Amino acid sequence: MQKEKRLTLNAEKRKAIENVFQSHWEREDSPVIKEWQDAKNTYDTMKPKILELANNVVRGHQPQEDVDTIRTMNNKYGDSGGQLYHDNCFHFQTPTVNDLGEEDTDDIKIDFTLEPSLSGYHRSSAFARSYYRVEMKEKGLNPDYDLQWKEEKRNPRYYECEEKCDKFLGFQTSSNDDKSITTPKAEWENDDNYKLWVIGSKYCHTRQFTTDSTTFEIFKMFRKSQEDLVRTHEKIFNYTDEKMKKLRLGLKSYRYFDQAKALADKLGIALNESILNESSSMALSVYSPENLASLLEDKVEMTREEKIAYFKAQQQSVN
Repeated sequence: MQKEKRLTLNAEKRKAIENVFQSHWEREDSPVIKEWQDAKNTYDTMKPKILELANNVVRGHQPQEDVDTIRTMNNKYGDSGGQLYHDNCFHFQTPTVNDLGEEDTDDIKIDFTLEPSLSGYHRSSAFARSYYRVEMKEKGLNPDYDLQWKEEKRNPRYYECEEKCDKFLGFQTSSNDDKSITTPKAEWENDDNYKLWVIGSKYCHTRQFTTDSTTFEIFKMFRKSQEDLVRTHEKIFNYTDEKMKKLRLGLKSYRYFDQAKALADKLGIALNESILNESSSMALSVYSPENLASLLEDKVEMTREEKIAYFKAQQQSVN
């Protein structure tokens, strides 16, 4: 009987295998995906309640009858009748006492747009990339580009991915865009359900609405829900990226598909030859299917010997 020929791996086949492993680690029941989904659900649940609370505060300072009066004056005298703006971002403040025991104020911005300015994160679109990460991946986009190449922003791939993501989200537009497509940014900005009529100019930073400390704390919880969505997105990337780094080095030491299949079987990952697009073995014992499987399991630290082998493999991959 003729011995069945082993399927040899190449760069394209290894990439296809990588995608299967990554999809497994980003499956819906993955702990990091669940945490991200919980954060998104929390934000979505809080959003209409926070709008109602913001409306109560704003109407307390600017009663509806005053808004109606200015609207009547606008209809009669145009812009001379006063200024009204349908707003979706607001500044609130509450009296506080500083460390010296002196009276002070604390302020917060509540934003119902897709680009809340969350301090500590690159670009306002970090929240948008977190919120729409699934939709963007389905379009073949990379919502993780800023996390993946944050230390090498001169990398052409960084700007290429940034442009594609910003175009999908609506942060970058051109006259050639299909006008029948409503981008997420435009959809959020034009959603009248999340706007309040306020007296004054369109610049939300020019208005400060004072509120009590309890309401202010609830507003802070909402801001935290936005930050948590970005944080859990980062956690997904970091969790997967650590595994993928080990996997890529391991796959470089595998010459045949059955070696990758043995690894997948040990990790409970469905891997079939059908996923491969038909188109120098490193022989590191640390990356045998048995040992690599243990490295890719959760909460397993690499030994000193494994770290040395990992470092050597990185050096060889560069040379």
